[in-house]
Amino acid sequence: MLHPNDLFVKCLNDWGRKGTPFVFLIDFLGKEPRAWRLNEADPAELRFDLNGITNEAPLVSSSEVPPYYFHKNPISLDQYRSRFEQVVKNIQRGNSFLVNLSAPTPIETNLSLSEIYQHSRAPYRFWLRDRFVCFSPEIFVRIQKNRIASFPMKGTISAEVPQAERIILVDAKEAAEHATIVDLIRNDLSRVADKVWVERYRYLDRIATNQGTLLQVSSEIAGLLPDDFAGAYGDLLLKLLPAGSISGAPKPATLKIIREAEGYERGYYTGVMGAFDGEVFESAVMIRYIEQQRDGLVFKSGGGITARSRTETEYQEMIDKVYLPFAHEPTYPVLRDDLRAAAPVQ
Repeated sequence: MLHPNDLFVKCLNDWGRKGTPFVFLIDFLGKEPRAWRLNEADPAELRFDLNGITNEAPLVSSSEVPPYYFHKNPISLDQYRSRFEQVVKNIQRGNSFLVNLSAPTPIETNLSLSEIYQHSRAPYRFWLRDRFVCFSPEIFVRIQKNRIASFPMKGTISAEVPQAERIILVDAKEAAEHATIVDLIRNDLSRVADKVWVERYRYLDRIATNQGTLLQVSSEIAGLLPDDFAGAYGDLLLKLLPAGSISGAPKPATLKIIREAEGYERGYYTGVMGAFDGEVFESAVMIRYIEQQRDGLVFKSGGGITARSRTETEYQEMIDKVYLPFAHEPTYPVLRDDLRAAAPVQ
């Protein structure tokens, strides 16, 4: 059921203290939080697998992806440039150190949102009927007993690029951006934890897509929750949101820049999805996100902008992040008119 903010927070606090399993969604601006007891999450309305916490029945049929096509229609480089320059001017004026700039990309595919969910390969997946599908690789926070950890991702490159690992790790702009996010997340965790440290710094994750493999740079920041935390997950989320990796630093001023530069509603994109199974709390940042809109499907994606960012590079990264998390290419690489006409709408 839908909970206004105060009731949402109260429900998560109460369920957490009682050890009642639950699942939740929070949109980017916190206007439409939703929560369900785990045993009341109807698979006909929502399906999720959040690192093993799921309401799915075991698959009995073949999980092979049916023949499909996937076509994206991103905004032009000139359209992106005007938004990018607006962000960079704010950074140069000292209003922000880092801004996550995103844009919606209309896509065309013969797959439904439900089918994309079913065949996605990602540690965190969520499908909400007639609304969206999300297949995120990025953990927000994981809590087990009194240990909390966050795993921000900053830095993306195609694994097909020669010496890709070295290139992404020695790039000065990427290193500075990642350091800023790690510092921001460390400060955020300090708001809820007594002790905070960086467990791992700038390690590489490999992500399979229908366009090839991507390398993403991640870090792990950990902390110890106070003894009186007692499962107050609602209060904890209020102190940590929005996620630093998909907003920027400092948060209040950066959110204003995002609102003015992007000119569209993110909705649940870059919000947080999560679940509690009675012992472990799992949550993920809602990136890699496809939304059903009146005129069709839209894939929302973006990246972090700093003073060292280059327009063309950031534009290409935004487009590269528009993909399906399948381990092989589309059956029909070029969108054909006969298939477009037959494409079902979810």
